[in-house]
Amino acid sequence: MAVALLIGLWIHDECTFNKSVDNYRRLGKIWQFVKFGPVKSSYDVSPQPLASELRDKYLEIENSSLNVERNEVFHFGDQNMNIQGHYVEPAFPSMFSLKMISGNYRGLKEMHSVMLAQSAAKALFGDKDPMGLMLRMGDSVPVKVTGVFRDFPANSDFKDLHFLAPWDLFAANETWVQNAKDQWDNNSFNIYILVKPGTDFKRLSAKIRDIRMKRSDPPAYKPEFFIHPMSQWHLYSEFYDGKNTGGRITYVWLFGIIGVFVLLLACINFMNLSTARSEKRSKEVGIRKTIGSVRGQLILQFFSESVLYVICSFILALLLVILALPFFNQIAGKEMTIAWTSPVFWIVAALFSLFTAIIAGSYPAFYLSGFDAIQVLKGTFKAGRFAALPRKVLVVFQFTVSVTMIIGTVVIFRQIQFVKDRPVGYNRGHLIELKMSGQSVSGHYEALRKDLINSGAAVSMSEASGPLTEQWGGSTNISWSNKTPDEHPLLMSNQVTHDYGQTIGWQIKQGRDFSRSFGADTSSMILNESAVRIMGFKNPISQQIQTMGKTYQVIGVTADMIKESPFQEVKPSFYVVDYYGVGTIEIKLSAILSTHEALTRIEKVFKRYDPGTPFSYHFVDQQYAAKFSDEEKISTLSAFFAGLAIAISVLGLFGLASFVAEKRTKEIGIRKILGASIWNVWGLLSKEFIGLVTIALLIAMPLSYYAMHHWLEGYEFRTPLSIWIFVSVGLGAMFITLFTISFQSIKAAITNPVNSLRSE
Repeated sequence: MAVALLIGLWIHDECTFNKSVDNYRRLGKIWQFVKFGPVKSSYDVSPQPLASELRDKYLEIENSSLNVERNEVFHFGDQNMNIQGHYVEPAFPSMFSLKMISGNYRGLKEMHSVMLAQSAAKALFGDKDPMGLMLRMGDSVPVKVTGVFRDFPANSDFKDLHFLAPWDLFAANETWVQNAKDQWDNNSFNIYILVKPGTDFKRLSAKIRDIRMKRSDPPAYKPEFFIHPMSQWHLYSEFYDGKNTGGRITYVWLFGIIGVFVLLLACINFMNLSTARSEKRSKEVGIRKTIGSVRGQLILQFFSESVLYVICSFILALLLVILALPFFNQIAGKEMTIAWTSPVFWIVAALFSLFTAIIAGSYPAFYLSGFDAIQVLKGTFKAGRFAALPRKVLVVFQFTVSVTMIIGTVVIFRQIQFVKDRPVGYNRGHLIELKMSGQSVSGHYEALRKDLINSGAAVSMSEASGPLTEQWGGSTNISWSNKTPDEHPLLMSNQVTHDYGQTIGWQIKQGRDFSRSFGADTSSMILNESAVRIMGFKNPISQQIQTMGKTYQVIGVTADMIKESPFQEVKPSFYVVDYYGVGTIEIKLSAILSTHEALTRIEKVFKRYDPGTPFSYHFVDQQYAAKFSDEEKISTLSAFFAGLAIAISVLGLFGLASFVAEKRTKEIGIRKILGASIWNVWGLLSKEFIGLVTIALLIAMPLSYYAMHHWLEGYEFRTPLSIWIFVSVGLGAMFITLFTISFQSIKAAITNPVNSLRSE
């Protein structure tokens, strides 16, 4: 029951994601399907002018807001803080019904204003009232605090939103954003919309689908806009070829089923042990029937016993949940709590307990109440030839579920390890990344690089347009020789400095790396292997590529680098030298110094260039490891539940083996007197249970193969379903069974027959 409660809390947390927003049912995000190849791809970014188009021309849309997520450094007195937030249009606070502590929804009307989350305001100002105070954002942008709102809860897509700033301020400081105001093919922005009550999202999506294609010069990638409702963001976020294929809802169903099965396994134990001891309660039933009890009263009595067991169990289960919840939250990456004051929680708890009592107590109640009173009291009552059949079926069911869960856990673990062992195409060791912030650092590349290397803390430094573990942009406006008119693949673009390859340790497969020794490298390009395959080059070196209004010559081919999901194919990419389009710094730490000493020296160097900005960095290997977090959480939870399932099954088996050994005590005594060995007695008591577990294995193996084969099909890179997985799990289950029942079998076999055969 404790496990079922924990799973219930997890499912509730997943299913209430984003529900803290009052307009939860009326909010949506603009996505688009595009066709760069044979299959439609999906993206949650859109062109900037679409926001006003939706707001002005579609009556169903009450409001819209452009959105871009950014980290900004805020300065107040001696305080310097790096805060994550969003640049939005003025309608955003009311659209998302922010819980205002100070100020109101109109706080972003002025360009130089900012609204802070309660935690950010507390960190910056302490107990001081922040309203109206001036801050400096970045190098020199003054902003006034015009509102403080409550932080979004942990189960929200906006849990990391700690400031809101006006879109006009963002555009005023970013030339590319100003230029994109009328660019329908610059898909770099998020757009949120609020629809009017009663609006059907699917019908509205059909209306806005072809907005771009109806304009002049429609693009070859054929964008189809659609609205993804907020109610589906968390659980239904995956798309394939223009259709929603689910997402985390799969895990909700998975753990829901596991929770039901774990509870069911425990209920089966109760049923089995209750009916197994039926002969000991047969006289009680006979006497009660003789003195006038009807069957309904007996059923009620046995159900009452079951309810009493369940109530006591539920109280203990709550105590276990309280103790286990901090650990469970850590594993699941959540902040779940028990809603003690919620009437809904107690109603659900009561129904949950009643359901458990009915499931656990139904079979014993109807079975025990059905005994014939005359036969019982005459001493001629026999349980019947097939009385043990239901118990056998339930044991088979228990082990079928347990073995299936264990095989599933092993496959999930192997899939994670399989992808972790996939070559990433560069060297993550001793590599850190920093976001370039402010003019104090940008424009001083050579001086900064020289100072870092001279400090002894770094062996190399480079800059790039985006992080190593993300792709920030691409282009379909790219041409090469022999390109057919109907080809419009998306190639991810990366602007880097000359030292990029040396810093990250990428693997050049053909040609050479960028080098300062070649002055023409500002017009050179390096392709990854996926791009070479897309372009169909047999010899890519010296090929001419036209993109971004310029002609580049291919000088090298690098191994595919995993920058996005390690479970998917690497996207075709190109790299060009550009010292002005960069925003991320990569630093290769010296292996001679300790990491702490190296970081201390690097921080001192950066403080010389930008003393007002907090030194913030992350390790690339940790960023890459984070890509496995969801799968690893699922693997850990699955292992825990599978282990629990087998433990519950073993407990039930132990109890049944104990009962069978006790029931056959005299038989064993007679057999021993007649010459049976300990081995003969062990085989006699064990063969029935071994047979049941064998049947369970024969059912579980094809069932788990089908389930895991279907699950693995969702990954482009997947581990093979080796036969040894099923064999080893089967042997393990058999060993556990033998170990469990052998304890009772051997105990019965070595008992002195004189003790078991003497008169009662």
